[in-house]
Amino acid sequence: MRGAPKPAAGTARTPGTRRLVRPPGVYAPQEDSFLLAGALAREPLPAGARVLDVGTGTGALAIAAARRGRGVRVTAVDASRRAVLTARLNALLAGCRVEVRRGDLLAPVAGRRFDLVLANPPYVPSPDGAFPGRGPARAWEAGDDGRAVLDQLCAEAPPLLRPAGVLLLVQSALSGEERTLELLRRAGMAAEVVDRRSVPFGPVLRERAGWLRERGLLAAGQDKEELVVVRGRYIS
Repeated sequence: MRGAPKPAAGTARTPGTRRLVRPPGVYAPQEDSFLLAGALAREPLPAGARVLDVGTGTGALAIAAARRGRGVRVTAVDASRRAVLTARLNALLAGCRVEVRRGDLLAPVAGRRFDLVLANPPYVPSPDGAFPGRGPARAWEAGDDGRAVLDQLCAEAPPLLRPAGVLLLVQSALSGEERTLELLRRAGMAAEVVDRRSVPFGPVLRERAGWLRERGLLAAGQDKEELVVVRGRYIS
């Protein structure tokens, strides 16, 4: 679950079998990453496809996309300087060509178009409305409703897609999957949930369980969250 802190440094498991370098402060692939990787593996890509990985972290998903074929061209972005350097190193070690850019969300690729956009954004609701501008917590903290980044992605990702392009987005059901579907449909996309997985709470959600129950987001005794992958295909 995003928001379940990992050890400070070392290696991280990729959505495949290869281990990746992961220095302190860089988000390690977790259940949400693996769920999104499964959707990526099933997604058909046109010849010479251009793929964007938003919030790349270690570069795990970008590398998985680059392995889809020689003609696939992958760009990865992250706001963290450390994550950018880590993704570049891991791509080099994996023998994959990935362009990695640093910047806020989609700003580094303004004006470009892609066949597939992958996104594993921050989506954990915060009792104090936290949305940190730096540090490891920015990989999961997403404001009081968990949608500080999700709403922005739903508005800004569709214009980056080529005709019939696809957005694959993973989030917690606690952060409003129906809201995501609604916003993508308003933006001219055919949107649906294509994967679900229930996972045990990590440290952050265990700590916030009482507050989430007060808000009606958790049932009494609930100790798992549901992760969902939303697929949006651009149709207009």
